[in-house]
Amino acid sequence: MSHVRVRFAPSPTGFFHIGSARTALFNWLYARHTGGVFILRIEDTDKERNRDQFLNLIYDSLTWLGLDWDEGPKAGGAFGPYRQSERGEIYRAAVQKLVAAGRAYEKDGAIWFKLLGERHEVYDEHRKKTVTKVGVPPVVIQDLIRGRVERVEDEDFVIVRSDGSPVFHFVNVVDDIAMKVTHIIRGEDHLSNTSKHVLLYDGFGVKPPAFAHIPLILKSPEMGQGKMSKRDKGALIEEYQQRHFLPEALVNYLSLLGWNPGDNREKMPIAEIVQLFDLPGVNQSNAKFDGKKLGHMNMLYLLEQPADRFADLAREYFRQQPGGFAALADEAYFREVMLLAQPKIKSIDELAAYTVYFFADDFPIDAKVKEKVMAKGDPKARLDELLAALPAADFSSDAAIEEALKRLATEKGLGFGDYQAVARLAVTGTNAGPSITAIFRVLGKERVLRRLGAFLAGN
Repeated sequence: MSHVRVRFAPSPTGFFHIGSARTALFNWLYARHTGGVFILRIEDTDKERNRDQFLNLIYDSLTWLGLDWDEGPKAGGAFGPYRQSERGEIYRAAVQKLVAAGRAYEKDGAIWFKLLGERHEVYDEHRKKTVTKVGVPPVVIQDLIRGRVERVEDEDFVIVRSDGSPVFHFVNVVDDIAMKVTHIIRGEDHLSNTSKHVLLYDGFGVKPPAFAHIPLILKSPEMGQGKMSKRDKGALIEEYQQRHFLPEALVNYLSLLGWNPGDNREKMPIAEIVQLFDLPGVNQSNAKFDGKKLGHMNMLYLLEQPADRFADLAREYFRQQPGGFAALADEAYFREVMLLAQPKIKSIDELAAYTVYFFADDFPIDAKVKEKVMAKGDPKARLDELLAALPAADFSSDAAIEEALKRLATEKGLGFGDYQAVARLAVTGTNAGPSITAIFRVLGKERVLRRLGAFLAGN
């Protein structure tokens, strides 16, 4: 068993977003790559903003993504409790330890961490008051991704507020020491906190863990500038669950946001990602979120799903749609339609719109497509010819239907395409979808003839 112990420490104060998921994933990958331990710790000391729904969302999102934790809530472990709201006694004992060692003191009702060094008073122009500065050397952080980083901390800082609540820096260090965390893998935005954390480790007489600050996730150009936030479209994990994305596709995509396996491959099974993942492969430059690329990744995963699993995914999706049970009435027919759609869609949530004409005769007609199709050649004459020829056609296979259509086209001195566009418009209302022969076969001769006739009569 490896000595590596990493942790993911989210706060249940909002929806679970892409950045948090990527941080959890990189920690999980490193633990699995090294044979170490992945800890889930909940930072729920903010009583005003914590919500049970957000806590459950953390659990549900991690589980959906397949990021199982070895220690933490619901899993147990030897270093609990794993919720900071239940660790008050541990924090109080840690404060007393620092006070006893002369590294913490009380002032204005708060508890301050004391820096060691020569002190002198200076007037701070920005804050418009005199402050105590401490002459200490810069804190040096040997970050496994960023390299050598130096930061200056020259003032004592609060570790317990006047209301008795411990601050983020303090509880993180106390918990990481208590839980024997060896590597802290987190977003680059936390790098500015790390110097305080290193000083706190020193105050407890403990060697700091290894730090690895991963690059931020930036918005794609069409989303604007800056770091991706919870308010941006596509930023929340819940959105992808609701759209029935495949979690393995999202995990694959997130793995490549800031990490490179050393070649140009993009689609990789999780077992191979675990095998190859290591911190030296994580980039220093920020990663850009690309919703289109993620959609393409999801499509690649959908394409390779076995027929049974794809049908199951589709079935679950339709069960959740208003009126979706109607589509599920004929199991064999439903399955056949879904497998026709599988090579054509990018995500499961496209299925209802993509297959609507298979399940209803009052499907929508795309006005722009209709205008384009009806303006070319003599589409009404082609519909008349189809209505005359198709009753005698064999609808038992795509090949038989194609042969019938080509024979008709040859007889009339026309091409297959002269019939295809208007036939597709009449029976589906659009110009996209599976092959026209597959559509005819699955719909069946009776419905195809009825729709061709109805369309001709109405136009």
